[in-house]
Amino acid sequence: MTLAELNALGRDAFVAALGHVAENSPWVAERAADARPFADVAALEAAMVAAIDGAPPERQLALLRAHPELAGRAAIRGALTPDSSGEQSGAGLADCSPSEYAQLQSLNARYNARFGFPFILAVKGRNRADVIREFERRVDNDPAVERADALRQVGRIVGLRLATLVDG
Repeated sequence: MTLAELNALGRDAFVAALGHVAENSPWVAERAADARPFADVAALEAAMVAAIDGAPPERQLALLRAHPELAGRAAIRGALTPDSSGEQSGAGLADCSPSEYAQLQSLNARYNARFGFPFILAVKGRNRADVIREFERRVDNDPAVERADALRQVGRIVGLRLATLVDG
């Protein structure tokens, strides 16, 4: 879809076209719709990130919790969104060895227990080893630092998905 087409859509159609970009959180697209027209994709991305940054803490937490674990239960059940499935598969997470899978499951459990939301990383362009290293680096972060980092990662994911989805 082109940026001009997105700018011309009615609000509901705009949200339908972009509501999946922020994982299962169409409210991000709803809030960004008010900033139209966008001069370029970077402006659209900035509006979506601003919607996230300006949301109340409980809404941000719901957005973080809407993300799946990396190589987690939803991936095993085949219940990931198409975007998440492609991203995780592209990073090789669908091809974990038994020891890598066990390591990721342990990290997922530790992370969720510590922070109350799944580990979030923009995995596009990364491999399993990169993901595991970053996971290990962040699992013991200060909760406030980690929440801010997770929200930055959501912003990166939004930008990467928009770059794939929108022409112009």
